[in-house]
Amino acid sequence: MSPDLPPVVPSVTAELVGALPPRLRKRLDAGVTKLVARPAVRDGDTVRIAVDDDTDLVLHAPGGAVTRADAIRCGCLLAPDCLHRAAAASAAPVADEAPAGDPEKPETPDEPETAPAAETAAAEEDGAANAGRRAAARAVSDAAAAVLEAGTDGAGAVLQAELLHAAHTARLAGLPRLSAAAVAVVTGVRAARSGDPGYRLTDLAGALAGVLGVAHRLPHATGPELADLRGTARQPYRPDGSLRLYGLFSEPVLTATGYAGAVTWTADAEGRLYTVSDVAPGGPARATGAADRAVRIGDTSLTHRELSRAGLAVSGATVSPTGRLGAGAGVRAVRAGGVAWRAEPLDRLWAVPAAEQVSRALNGGRDLLFLEVTPVGAVRETTGDCLLADCDGLSVLLTTAHDDPSLPCRENLRLLAAAGCGRLRIVARLVPGPFPRALLLAAEHPADPDARVDLGLDRLQHADLPGGAVAPPARALPAGDEAPLHLLRRRVHQAVSGGRRVLAFAGDRPGDGARLRRAGLATAGDLLDDLHAAAADRSRDVFGRLLPADTDRFGRSWLAAAVYTDAVERALCADAWGATATEAHGARPPASSIH
Repeated sequence: MSPDLPPVVPSVTAELVGALPPRLRKRLDAGVTKLVARPAVRDGDTVRIAVDDDTDLVLHAPGGAVTRADAIRCGCLLAPDCLHRAAAASAAPVADEAPAGDPEKPETPDEPETAPAAETAAAEEDGAANAGRRAAARAVSDAAAAVLEAGTDGAGAVLQAELLHAAHTARLAGLPRLSAAAVAVVTGVRAARSGDPGYRLTDLAGALAGVLGVAHRLPHATGPELADLRGTARQPYRPDGSLRLYGLFSEPVLTATGYAGAVTWTADAEGRLYTVSDVAPGGPARATGAADRAVRIGDTSLTHRELSRAGLAVSGATVSPTGRLGAGAGVRAVRAGGVAWRAEPLDRLWAVPAAEQVSRALNGGRDLLFLEVTPVGAVRETTGDCLLADCDGLSVLLTTAHDDPSLPCRENLRLLAAAGCGRLRIVARLVPGPFPRALLLAAEHPADPDARVDLGLDRLQHADLPGGAVAPPARALPAGDEAPLHLLRRRVHQAVSGGRRVLAFAGDRPGDGARLRRAGLATAGDLLDDLHAAAADRSRDVFGRLLPADTDRFGRSWLAAAVYTDAVERALCADAWGATATEAHGARPPASSIH
């Protein structure tokens, strides 16, 4: 995936790849690799790539994204049915599609879901999904299972295009949640194959489990569950009257899909959280620059960086279910005074016990944690140094939210580890796992508790440390007792990266299932055995030739293992924080229902 190219909507990629003859499909992955190596020159809404000395490939992206197949033009002799156009679409980030029925009209923040979709949803409120939606779910399930079968190593541009085509079909059928989940899988696969430093195998495994889980449950769902699985094409903004908001912090946004910007978090007098965002196609430079752009609400001239420390008075406010503030024509906003984190009303956010905040996050609420910690020092991990901190007797690992070197996250974390200061108030994002862990987003200034630092945007200096503190060398994290769930988790992740054949050839290590059972994880042992059996299940015809693998069975076995692993990890996370976790909110079905 090349961040130099404009995003391309899924339907365009699927159309261009689908039009290729078989001989060119076999060469598509090589064509993508070759095209990504060529320099791209941007001129306004147009990106030009010199395929060779005599041939140019042009992508026209009005509004920042390519929305039509004829917006990708090539000057070679085989155009328009050439390999270059399909390769460009396959190498570009995946863009959000316009809602079905109006492909030329971009989504606007304050616009509700389209009427036809709402009428169809009302008709299905008490019944099951109609035949068209069941067929769309089946198509997404088959395409996602094929990607899992191949793994990231084998899921080339053709398999990606088939999943994008299924995602487009799901969107036309009124299944925006399933469509978005399928696009997330393609984005993760492209990041893995391109060596994107932001790629995380855990995130791709979660995306695959999400899309397979929704596709598995949707044909059998009814009522509110069906409505939840369908999702909404647009954020339904609702009027919320007048608001008095206090700035909390700003964080950069830098995604693998080619989008970047900033999000500023605010709170009202009751402690409810609201966000103001500025996210658009771009790279790290846009993520750092967005903090100094004016927020797009009313006529205020406040930048995101200023709003994070000031306040906002909003009249005629519109708010999405996730707390995002709308920027409609009727919204008015003016600058107001801000308060320190230790003053009311923001002080109440830190008054909630950490265990209660973690319980809220694990049970479907916001994943932000407002903690008061004492930095202990830096510890070494394979992914880099982390900050070990004490939170009321609980050891918490604080890691960076972004690893991109253009953002100051990692250097700020090292300086905080060296600060040698007392208790600090921080804002972090929960990372579920068997040990208390969170992504560090903002913190009080080490030398001034009335000031704060947005760790992804502000850059601390050694002079900011009290007493000229110097960072001690990072030490290794002490090993602790851990349930051997990693035996199952490793196989789940191996399937994502290497495909079915990795588990089929490797077989189960002797004693892995027995070790899980001895640790009281009998279900994990059974799921591990079933996963290997499904991977190795290949029948032969009367001539002894291998028949195609049962991708559906392997997909269901893998999904059961992923669901179980996720549920146990959530339980371990809750136990580590002293919190409670109920049934997981999201796309994954109970493991017992998959077989």
